[in-house]
Amino acid sequence: MTQNCLGKIRSYYARFSEKEKKIADYILKNPEAIIHSTINEVAEDLHVADATVFRFCKRIGFKGYQAMKIALASEIMTPIQQIHEQITEQDSEKTVAEKIFKSNSRSLENTLEILDPEALKKAVSMLIYAKRVEFYGTGGSSVIAMDAYHKFLRTGIQTFAFIDSHFQLMAASQLTPGDVAVVISHSGTNKDTMRILNQASETGAKTIGITSFPKSPLSQKVDVALITSSEETEYRSEALASRISQLSLIDALYVNVMIKNKENGNHSLEKIRDAISETRI
Repeated sequence: MTQNCLGKIRSYYARFSEKEKKIADYILKNPEAIIHSTINEVAEDLHVADATVFRFCKRIGFKGYQAMKIALASEIMTPIQQIHEQITEQDSEKTVAEKIFKSNSRSLENTLEILDPEALKKAVSMLIYAKRVEFYGTGGSSVIAMDAYHKFLRTGIQTFAFIDSHFQLMAASQLTPGDVAVVISHSGTNKDTMRILNQASETGAKTIGITSFPKSPLSQKVDVALITSSEETEYRSEALASRISQLSLIDALYVNVMIKNKENGNHSLEKIRDAISETRI
């Protein structure tokens, strides 16, 4: 799969240092020029060291400057090149809808691009062998946690989630070393969320984090970190845009667990269907 260079840069942008943002801005504004420039020329234009540009390339997942150039050339020369567009007050309702859909699509593509297959595999394994799985998230992330709870009820695994952060903290204190806590936070820095994560970790439970920031306190604390991507626009915060990627990642975890835990999952689904059908009589 061709690596999405521009998408990766936009995805990581909020997490870049000032020097990295300087390089990122240069590439986003002059992608065609980068293809015909050497690393020395880019460094000289930006008044930074060659090594700084090289580290930037490594930061976004490439082996070096040349590898990034190849990916960038492939990306900007293809007819399906995606243009990063901001929503404006002059846009029609249909145009706003189109830009939102394209932004969501890019968020999903970028999340898939940066998704660590080994981390995903480890997370699925942890969920399958868990005695009990609890989903945690405060504020907007609580909606994602409840959606995960709704899905994982069908797996046959003991699953719980609570909207109230105090209930979440109390529930986290009751976890055991055989349990798994899935903690969701866009920023990975929310104090209430971190308090819940710390409580879960103290019980010996395994932890999975879903966040948009790979160097956040949450990412550093959990056993497995799954990173999502999102794009911020003038009328739509990055946190809000990240939900589509988080929901899709939850779907991926759920389907993987159902495939590997097919017998228990099918039995659980039958029980749920029977219960629902009885309420319709």
